[in-house]
This record gives sequence, structure tokens and C-alpha cells, in this order.
Amino acid sequence: MTLTGTYVPSTSDWVREQVEAYEASDGREASTLPGTDYPIVVVTSVGAKSGNLRKNPVMRVERDGAYLAVASKGGAPENPEWYHNFVAHPEVELQDGAEKHTYRVRELAGEEREDWWQHAVATWPTYASYAEKTDRLIPLFLLERA
Repeated sequence: MTLTGTYVPSTSDWVREQVEAYEASDGREASTLPGTDYPIVVVTSVGAKSGNLRKNPVMRVERDGAYLAVASKGGAPENPEWYHNFVAHPEVELQDGAEKHTYRVRELAGEEREDWWQHAVATWPTYASYAEKTDRLIPLFLLERA
């Protein structure tokens, strides 16, 4: 299923510009977190309140065709806005390079969460420092092909 709705670009310049460049080049440009060599994917979700389509670059944490979205917000005390979108509308589109597919989203808990957390930290070690900055348990969402 393709998500429907009006796309409303981010008010954050760097997010909006990265998404535009990534999509325009099928992921050949703007494919890493700015200032790093860590790869990203672009996730389109439906706004929890607005119903508008929102697009965010998310660190590429993949295993066996499933992706992980880590709601770290850099270790901030609150969840990123897209967290609420995932909870309200657990279906997203994910673009990895030129590949774009629909995924079902579910929040992880228990041993499954711990297993994926270890994979996330092994993929991008900075997640460990984000966890140290906050008192909240950073939510993890598994994205599996619909």
C-alpha cells in the first residue's frame, strides 16, 4: 500500500534539504548523517495529529531485510515527533537508496528490544552515548515489509 496524504516538508532546514537531495538522487546524494559517514534511510510516516505525510532521515540499522528506527532524538528527554506518528499510524514507507517499500511498524520490548539495541549500537556506537544522556528508555521500532 502506498501512503496517501499531503506531504508537508520539515520546518528544519537540514532535514528538508537532506530528504530532498536523497530522494532526487535515489539515495546517491545526502545518504549519510551530515558530518559523518553513517548511512541513512528516509522514512515517510503519517502525522499523528495532522494526517499529513512527514519525511525523516533515520540512521540505517538493517538486519535480514528489517529495519530499526531508534527514537533517540540525540538523547533528548523527549521522543522525536515521528515517534507519535509511528504509534498512531503503524505503517510507513522506507527508502533505502533507490528501493522504496511499505513497512509495518511495531515497538520492541524485552529480549527482542535488547537484541536489536545491541545491533543498533554495533551499527552506530553513538546510540550508547545517547542512552547515557537521557532518563527515558529509548523506544525502538522494528519496520518489517508489509
